[in-house]
Amino acid sequence: MAKQFDVIVIGGGPGGYVAAIRAAQLGFNTACIDEWKNDKGGPALGGTCTNIGCIPSKALLQSSEHFEHAGHSFADHGIGLSDLSIDVAKMLGRKSTVVKQNNDGILYLFKKNKVTFFHGRGSFVKASDAGYEIKVTGATDESISGKHIILATGSNPRALPGAPFDEENILSNDGALRIPAVPKTLGLIGSGVIGLEMGSVWRRLGSQVTVLEALPTFLGAVDEQIAKEAQKAFVKQGLKIELGVKVGEVKSDKKGLSIAYTNAKGEAQTLVVDKLIVSIGRIPNTIGLNHEAVGLKLDERGTIVVDDDCKTNLPNVWAVGDVVRGPMLAHKAEEEAVAVAERIAGQHGHVNFNTVPWVIYTSPEIAWVGQTEQQLKAAGRAYKAGTFPFMANGRARALGDTTGMVKFLADAKSDEILGVHIVGPYASELISEAVVAMEFRASAEDIARICHAHPSLSEATKEAALAVDKRTLNF
Repeated sequence: MAKQFDVIVIGGGPGGYVAAIRAAQLGFNTACIDEWKNDKGGPALGGTCTNIGCIPSKALLQSSEHFEHAGHSFADHGIGLSDLSIDVAKMLGRKSTVVKQNNDGILYLFKKNKVTFFHGRGSFVKASDAGYEIKVTGATDESISGKHIILATGSNPRALPGAPFDEENILSNDGALRIPAVPKTLGLIGSGVIGLEMGSVWRRLGSQVTVLEALPTFLGAVDEQIAKEAQKAFVKQGLKIELGVKVGEVKSDKKGLSIAYTNAKGEAQTLVVDKLIVSIGRIPNTIGLNHEAVGLKLDERGTIVVDDDCKTNLPNVWAVGDVVRGPMLAHKAEEEAVAVAERIAGQHGHVNFNTVPWVIYTSPEIAWVGQTEQQLKAAGRAYKAGTFPFMANGRARALGDTTGMVKFLADAKSDEILGVHIVGPYASELISEAVVAMEFRASAEDIARICHAHPSLSEATKEAALAVDKRTLNF
């Protein structure tokens, strides 16, 4: 007889493993199925984020940032270096160690919370009196049953038509994280988060990087003023960015890769590079789920259809993260995961999409929450804006990193914060204050009246809030 569980989670990424842990904390007999394997064939929990996404990319960004600082800014601090070099193999080895630490940490959390883990691929067999029968295909196949099923199967990178990923020359985020040597030339198709972060890594290490973006504007989802500031910084660093291009055929030969494209003026161009990273979005992963067996509804894009509570069209079947609507962000998946586990327990899980923060971990970092100025204009919302540059911030000067600004957008009448946008040092950390403020529906005046430590980068946040009322103190 199949093992019976209260909750079965399919997928062990940020949405899946967090859902399993929270369900177990709430007293449910919980199982999690995940098939990701490490180099030795063992389990590698954490999904794309831990294995080939958020975590390894941040490890490489940190390594490459150290290298760039050593080569370009240490001298300003009186630190002299000679014969600077980069050991790419060692850098990649450190990245792998960081990944494994996170993999092992999730396994430990499963044991701590008494989550039963199955290493393999989970798929529907049929609905049954006990809920749903799920087949686990792994080293040994077995069937288990669960009253509630939470689907957290993530997403896969979208390939360029006619140029499938080979992860040697045409790279997804996976291949981009394990390039064995610094390529002399590197092409990026798409100026998304993954592409810009990986492009930053290899540019710092010596690659000549060219970005080909189909949209006429850079970082179209970002507040326009912030995006322009970021683009200016990237170009100054040596990143070549071409906007409004139409990519054609990609050819591979002994000389490398050649990408035919039409530029914004309609002129035919060819870009020749050693490696090419394709970063044109991601698609929901439902491969092998056998959703047809139980009648699970998908939309035309392959996304699992859910309501506002993450319920699918099937009773007691839920879905979270990249495989459903909304932003494909690890922290969004985690929030949905906790909410679903609590809803199963009869509680009122909470996810506020208006206060989900976004971060791009380039240098300068870019982070934002809430609405952009262009969105407010399009909606006809009356608003006030305030900005403060890091060049006027004492801590930023001491860091030697004064690029960028903090920008506040607030309702013209109520002063409620509608959006906060940051480009500059440690934007990923600074944005949290804005998220908390918006969750409590704070006004710009509230932030302006709060005492911030001096000297700190967060003073730029206070000053930008003051700027909404045109009363900055230090600019």
